[in-house]
Amino acid sequence: MKTIIGKDKNDMGRLAADDAAARICAAIAANGEARVVFASAASQFEFIEALLTHKEIDWSKVCGFHLDEYVGLPADHPASFRRFLRERLLAKLPCPVKGFTFVGGDAPDTAAECARLASALREKPIDLACIGIGENGHIAFNDPPADFETKAAYAVVNLDETCRRQQVGEGWFPDLAAVPTQAFSMTVPQILAAKAIVVIVPDARKAEAVKRTVEDAVSPTVPATTLKTHADCALYLDPPAAALLSK
Repeated sequence: MKTIIGKDKNDMGRLAADDAAARICAAIAANGEARVVFASAASQFEFIEALLTHKEIDWSKVCGFHLDEYVGLPADHPASFRRFLRERLLAKLPCPVKGFTFVGGDAPDTAAECARLASALREKPIDLACIGIGENGHIAFNDPPADFETKAAYAVVNLDETCRRQQVGEGWFPDLAAVPTQAFSMTVPQILAAKAIVVIVPDARKAEAVKRTVEDAVSPTVPATTLKTHADCALYLDPPAAALLSK
């Protein structure tokens, strides 16, 4: 895993977007389409804004996939990740994407929804996963201790208190009681199955998680440490997020 530190949060987003755009365009050139996983979080704001400036991307040849979503949350809820991606990404594109597979957070049958998502995801390999790291070291909603061995592509997971408090701290929910206790999440092995991973992690509140990700041994107790096992993974930080790194 290579680590790149931007001059500030906007520079971090630009550098990550430059990398992602090049990978998307290369996948389109090689395969006629690019299959890309997108995260929905405050950490992705600058990255998505910068990605939208890349006019060379032919979005009509991009198939998007949704990383995670709260169980039971309707698509129009202010904290819905479907709403996040529609408003911050899809609505601002110059043309419609080839396709986008959203996680149906309010699907009545969670097992059937996981199966539907897995079927769509596994039609062809994923070219790029754009993700973040949580304050507790999670990737997607795989809170510690994360399942590194599952064969599933998506799973319903329980959210720990640190994760839920992060959602309150970022302003998505008014208090802890309002945060759902479960979520649909792309699994750790499925994230690692992407050909390339771009990880965007700003802010001082993520500094401890970043330090443990980079410097600790690979362990389910810090789920993001598994990113170090991937052959093509780039970690983009701003200076506050990188502040605790010893090297």
